Amino acid sequence: MSMQKLPEDYEYVLPKLYMLHAKEEAKDSESYLVMKRMIDVFCSALGLLVLLPLFLVVAAMIKLEDPKGKVFFRQNRVGKHEKQFPMYKFRSMVSNAEELKEQLLAYNEVSGAMFKIKNDPRITRTGRFLRKTSIDELPQLWNVLLGHMSLVGPRPPLPEEVAQYTEYDKQRLTVTPGCTGYWQVNARNSVGFDEMVQLDLTYIHIRSTMLDLKIILKTGLMLLGSKDAY
Repeated sequence: MSMQKLPEDYEYVLPKLYMLHAKEEAKDSESYLVMKRMIDVFCSALGLLVLLPLFLVVAAMIKLEDPKGKVFFRQNRVGKHEKQFPMYKFRSMVSNAEELKEQLLAYNEVSGAMFKIKNDPRITRTGRFLRKTSIDELPQLWNVLLGHMSLVGPRPPLPEEVAQYTEYDKQRLTVTPGCTGYWQVNARNSVGFDEMVQLDLTYIHIRSTMLDLKIILKTGLMLLGSKDAY
């Protein structure tokens, strides 16, 4: 497997050195997991409360551009231990985006079991702004509050993506998925699927409260100045 050149500031550890036994639970201390959940509940509840006015403005923007479409996009994702859950986003695409996906598979710009197109024709004008600023992801705070997701962790994949996973790839499903994660703040869209899996597994083996807080802070800084999201 060819590896792309990684940025010099990566806290990068080749996770195959730490490969988990299939389906084995990541070995985390109880205190870390309790603290992680406390941070998730506090920050997601506070975020939903503070961001409520923004949610109302975004809802109005989406409805003005496409009155017939829904404000929120609900999509089944695969979480810890391959358990599916409904993940929420602000709708950033046309109403029939899922039906149009089949016609665009040949234009996928990410290798492996993922699908991304930088100039996806299904994205609306409002949706392009929401994605550029990552505002479309904010409803996932509700998923965090419910315990489906954590603030930090591997991104939850689609069921059809997991169907293509090897047992090695499935190791990233041994922990609760997150809104942001190790590979997002280090590489964003600049690596392929294999490299993303390696970075996710690195996070699983070295994660700590301090690392989670660092990722949250770095994510916030990226949202203020990043132009890479799509």
